[in-house]
Amino acid sequence: MLDIDRLMTGLAETRPIFHAEADFQHALAWEIHQAMPDCQIRLEFNASQDSAERRYLDLWLPTVKVAIELKYCTHRLAAAHNGERFALREQSAQDTRRYDFLKDIQRLEQSVKGGPAETGVAIFLTNDPSYWDQVGSVYTADAAFRIHEGREITGCLNWSEKAGKGTRDGRAQAITINGAYTMRWRDYSQLPEPGKSRFRYLAVSVGG
Repeated sequence: MLDIDRLMTGLAETRPIFHAEADFQHALAWEIHQAMPDCQIRLEFNASQDSAERRYLDLWLPTVKVAIELKYCTHRLAAAHNGERFALREQSAQDTRRYDFLKDIQRLEQSVKGGPAETGVAIFLTNDPSYWDQVGSVYTADAAFRIHEGREITGCLNWSEKAGKGTRDGRAQAITINGAYTMRWRDYSQLPEPGKSRFRYLAVSVGG
C-alpha cells in the first residue's frame, strides 16, 4: 500500500527542495522505487481509454493501480543544499494554480471511476504561505478554488463574476468534485536561508 506521508518524509531527508516540478516528479518516482522495488512506475502516462483523447498522469503505478498528480509552486528563494544551489523563481497567478490543482483532483476522480486507477493522490508542494493560509476576501474571483487549511472541497466550483478574461483563458470550465475533501497541510522541510524557506505539502487521496 502506498503511504504518501511516509514517502514525503523520506524524500524530505535527501531532497528538501527542488529546482522545478519535473525535478520533484523524478525524485518522488525514485523514492517510490526505493520503498517499493517491485512496483512499476510510469511518468507522463496517458490514462485515456479513448485514442483521440489525451489525459496524462504525472505518475502511474500500474502494479498497484495508483495515479499521482503533482504541483510544485514556488515563491522566490535562493538556497543551497549539499553544495547544490537553488534559485526558485516567483510563480505568481496563485488563482490559476489553485484551479489547476483542483482540476487534478477532478482528473483523478475520472481515472478512478472510468479506469485505469483504483486510487489516486494529488500532491501540492510549495513554499508560498498564501496557499495554506486563509488570505483575502471570500468574495475574490477565485474564492471557490481556495485550498487553505481546513477548507472542504466538494461540488461544482467556478470563478466568480469578478474573474477577468485573462484569468479564465484556458480555464473557463467549471470544476466538478464528486467527493468531499478537507484540506490538511503538512510540513515538508525547513531550510536555514532567510525568506520563504518553509515548505509544506497538501496530499488529497481519491478513491480507495
